[in-house]
Order: sequence, then structure tokens, then C-alpha cells
Amino acid sequence: MNGQDVLLLGGGFIGSTLARQLSAAGRTVHVLTRRPASAEFPQVHWHLGDMQDRPLLEQLLCASATVIHLASETTPGASARNPLQEAGNLLPTLTLLDALQDYPDAHLIYFSSGGTVYGNPACLPVAEDAPLAPLSFHGAGKAAQEMFLQALRAQGRAVTIMRPANAYGPGQPLKAGFGLVRTVLEKIRSGQPIEVWGDGEAVRDFVYVDDVAAACVLFVDRPDDSVTYNVGSGEGCSINALIRLAGEVSERTPQVIYRAARRSDVAKVVLDVSRLCATGWAPRTGLAEGLARTWLWLNQ
Repeated sequence: MNGQDVLLLGGGFIGSTLARQLSAAGRTVHVLTRRPASAEFPQVHWHLGDMQDRPLLEQLLCASATVIHLASETTPGASARNPLQEAGNLLPTLTLLDALQDYPDAHLIYFSSGGTVYGNPACLPVAEDAPLAPLSFHGAGKAAQEMFLQALRAQGRAVTIMRPANAYGPGQPLKAGFGLVRTVLEKIRSGQPIEVWGDGEAVRDFVYVDDVAAACVLFVDRPDDSVTYNVGSGEGCSINALIRLAGEVSERTPQVIYRAARRSDVAKVVLDVSRLCATGWAPRTGLAEGLARTWLWLNQ
């Protein structure tokens, strides 16, 4: 029988925000991460390791009623020319599923990717029942993991799948090829040109990280949930428009260099979040406000 703690697999950007919110809600949280903790919160215990460490994983599963899988070792850009990198995500997930066979009451919440699994959807905003048609190896890896979780559902297990859009906000690390908002603001702050692949009219759905975490917290209290949810703002914004808004927030003039478009880049994706909103959740932070908060954090 499992305990009542929450286990987070991955303590990065979204994981740290989620740990903070769960701590504030009075939950005891264990975070399994490869990197030392960058923040301390009451009732949050950080464990250095990964899902391939089976004894440590099982020790943490024993205490946990909810398991939230956020760990990912790749970005769309990182595995674009090296699809084998995606094995570093798939194998740990299979290790987790194997370990969960001994913990039938644990509720699994998995973070997929609403920005990559749909490819270029036929209709916008795209709903959860749209076909999965990823253009990148990273998106294909996320879709593959979802298929394994669908099989776990078929065995009667409760599995909540969350497909977040482009999450951003304070605390987001600077990573090459990942985190467009963080990259744009950093380039503006340092006076460097922003590289844009294509004409800048590609449309993305940007969602504030606290809103993503709040959506996940909902399902910690719903252990029987076994549904797939988009997590986004429900609104699209072109890359050009994002850069202009970032310039207004920072009160600086961005420099932009346009490069040739890449085949693995999605042209337009906006998530239909009506299913998630029906649970009582709503995105609370608009893009202008979120950019302003992130800019303030970046300059502190």
C-alpha cells in the first residue's frame, strides 16, 4: 500500500514550480533529480539520482500515492540530428512502468508536449483527440511514451497525461534551442541579436509556468483521473509578435536575424484547453504580465 506523499520525477523548471505549489498546499513532496536542488521549500525532500536507480525509485514509490513524471533529457533541437538521444527518455519511462507493477494504487501523471506531438494540426485550436503527428524526434519520443501509458490505462491503471504548451516564467534556465521566451528576453537584456528560424510568423501557445503547475496540482487530489489534457493559454502568438511584446516590456529595441526555416519546426499550434477548463482550472496570467514578471526576475 502506498503512502500519501507526492513523488516528482524531475526537478527542473516546471518541477521546481510544482514542488513549491504542492509545498504551499501542505503536501509532502519527494523530488528525484539529477541536479542539486536550487530552491528549498517546506516538506520538500530532494533526492539525487534518476529513474534508472531502481532501489532508490522503489524506496520513493513506497511512500507515494501520486507519481508525477516530468523528467526529460532532450529538447526538440538537441535530438534533431541524433534520434538516439530519445532513448534516454524512453528507457527510464519503461523502467518506471515496470516498477509501478508492484504499486497498483499509485496515480501516475505524465507530462507530454502539446507543442510537438500534434505536428501541424489540421484545425486550430487543436483538441486532445486530434491525431498525433510529430515533426521532430523529440515529439515522436513523447508520443511513443504516451502510447505505453495508453497500454497501462488499458490494464485499468489511472494515468493522467498533460500536454503543456510552451511554458515560460521566472526560474526558466537558459538552454540552447529551448525556451523561446527565456532566450528572447536574455538576448534583449544582453544586447545580442535574436535568431529566428523562418519569417517569424510561426504561431505558438505560451503558458505561464505557475498556471501549468496549478493544473497539475488539481489532479493530485483526483487519484482516479485517467484523462489527457492540453495545458495552454488557448491563444496563439507569432514569434514576431512575441519579440515586439518583449521589446515593449523591456523598453528596449530587439535586434532580429532571420534564418532559413527548419522542416522539424511546427508552423502553427494553439491548444484547445476547454477540457481542462471544465475541471475548474483557468490560465490566469496573460502573456504581457508573464513577460513582465519574467523580465523583472531576470534583472534581479
